[in-house]
Amino acid sequence: TVLQGIILLPLRAICIAFILLLAWLFASIATFRHHGKGSVPLKGWRRRMIQTTLSCLTRTLFFVMGFQVKVKGKIASLLEAPIFVAAPHSSFFDAIISALTGMPSIVSRAENLSTPVFGTILSSLQPVSVSRQDPDSRKNTVTEITRRALSRGQWPQVI
Repeated sequence: TVLQGIILLPLRAICIAFILLLAWLFASIATFRHHGKGSVPLKGWRRRMIQTTLSCLTRTLFFVMGFQVKVKGKIASLLEAPIFVAAPHSSFFDAIISALTGMPSIVSRAENLSTPVFGTILSSLQPVSVSRQDPDSRKNTVTEITRRALSRGQWPQVI
C-alpha cells in the first residue's frame, strides 16, 4: 500500500502534466490566427474544440487527481442563463464547474493571461479581463458581461 503510493504519485504527476500539455495544445490550435483576441467570439470548429476537448481533458484531469463529480439536476443552457454564478469562487475547484458546464467564459484578472501554459488555456475560454490598475475596470467589466449576456448565444455563458 505504501509502495503503491510511492509508485503511483510520479505516475499521476506525469499524467497530469501530459493532460495540461494536451489542453495547452488544443487551446493554441483553437486560438491560432483568431482575429479579435477576446473582442470577437470564437465560432464554429474553434468553439466546439474548446467546449469538447477542454471539458473532457479537465474532467479527466480531476479524475486522475481523485475527484469524482456527479451532477444532479439539469444544467441551464446558454439561452436560459447567459450568466451563472459559482460560489465561493476561491480555488481551483472552479475548474470543475467550468468543465461540467461546457467551458464558459470566466471573469479573470488580466495578469492571469500572461501565465505560461495556463494563460493560453485561459485565453481560449475568452475571459472577461479585469485590470486592477485601471480605475475604470469595474465599469468596463460590467459593460462587457452585459454585452455578452445580451448577445443571444454568440458568446459562451459567463461564470
